[in-house]
Amino acid sequence: MKKNLFHSSQIAKVALVVAALLVTAQAHAATHIFASQLITSEDSKMQSDKTVIVENNKIINIVDGKDEGGDGDTFIDLTGSTLMPGLMDMHVHLSSQNEGPSSYLKRFTSNEADYAIAAVDYAHKTLMAGFTTVRNLGDADNETVALRKSINQGVSVGPRIYTAAKSIATTGGHADPTNGRSHDLMGDPGPRDGVINGVAEARKAVRQRYKDGADLIKITATGGVLSVAKSGQNPQFMTDELEAIVQTAKDYGMTVAVHAHGKEGMRRAILAGVDSIEHGTYMDKEIIKLMRKHDVYYVPTILAGNFVAEKAKIDGYFPDIVRPKAAAIGPLIQQTFARAHENGVLIAFGTDSGVSPHGDNAQEFALMVQAGMSEMDAILSATINAAKLLKIDKELGTITQGKLADLVAVKGNPLDDISLMEKIHFVMKDGTVFKN
Repeated sequence: MKKNLFHSSQIAKVALVVAALLVTAQAHAATHIFASQLITSEDSKMQSDKTVIVENNKIINIVDGKDEGGDGDTFIDLTGSTLMPGLMDMHVHLSSQNEGPSSYLKRFTSNEADYAIAAVDYAHKTLMAGFTTVRNLGDADNETVALRKSINQGVSVGPRIYTAAKSIATTGGHADPTNGRSHDLMGDPGPRDGVINGVAEARKAVRQRYKDGADLIKITATGGVLSVAKSGQNPQFMTDELEAIVQTAKDYGMTVAVHAHGKEGMRRAILAGVDSIEHGTYMDKEIIKLMRKHDVYYVPTILAGNFVAEKAKIDGYFPDIVRPKAAAIGPLIQQTFARAHENGVLIAFGTDSGVSPHGDNAQEFALMVQAGMSEMDAILSATINAAKLLKIDKELGTITQGKLADLVAVKGNPLDDISLMEKIHFVMKDGTVFKN
């Protein structure tokens, strides 16, 4: 009897050892991804016939030729394709999408849950388009904070989200959610709602965003195109308000993104110390010089400009107060981008998707190339440049040993035809394949 007990104990120990070995073997099983062309975004060179080896969620090696790995490894053959870092869009609005007149009515008929559920669908489309990381620059009710959590927990499928939650505006400003309403419905929104007046409220609004779980701050320093208000470019923050926002954001480790069309609003924001200018329509030589001096990134959103310019031609698509702004401002952004690029402004890829349909983000690449940027520089703007703007370039933005495994691929060579970026056929995010 004693001998049998000893034997059972030994069997149990062996079983535990075997189980541990199996777990270890699974943990160390690697994915080998071979591609005919490789863009690492570490430089401007295209490499040929490389295998990227991924273990768990990190890149552990890049080797020459086709390396299929060993027993237990997964081999993905992307012969004929170009492998690149996961793409990044620095300006999206995942919880909404412009659909003409109905978009303005939805503010009165939709609830927080409606926006949240729509965001899940839009996030999935964005990831399938090859965008593994996005900056969400404004929502209505912090729904993208919840979406970020859901994606991180594996409940929902979508890109890695850095969200500003609700944008910060001044009373009547571009992101004041009550613009255009009757007096009975207008109320008097304050810092909690993202509407401020004065330094104290500016600081409170930033701290409220931090409390709500935002990753960064978005402000609307000038008028905007789609808001139900007259001006699309007037400055809407005083200098002391901007300085208070930037100083407070830095205390909480947050960057500041700035919606701006008009020159004076851009000038005040840049001097206050912001990190990026979005749209930048009426940027001139003085603003370009300031942006270069202060290392401020430009996020152009050409796609959104072209989209609203086209829709402005359709009677009734926009409210009467919006239509002339869309017609005047929209077509100018591509020209502004060309000047900024020619003069050496730091550029990070951004589309303002949500104005245009989600999933069409990659159409921005062709627009950038049409305006004079090389195909490689356009790709770099959506990889390493975007990662630097987000201050995550130590973890993402290039295909480098030790970095997180965010990888995408297209069939063919996008340096020969940039429109191929609109046809992503392989997507890996954080070491997991979502599209192949």
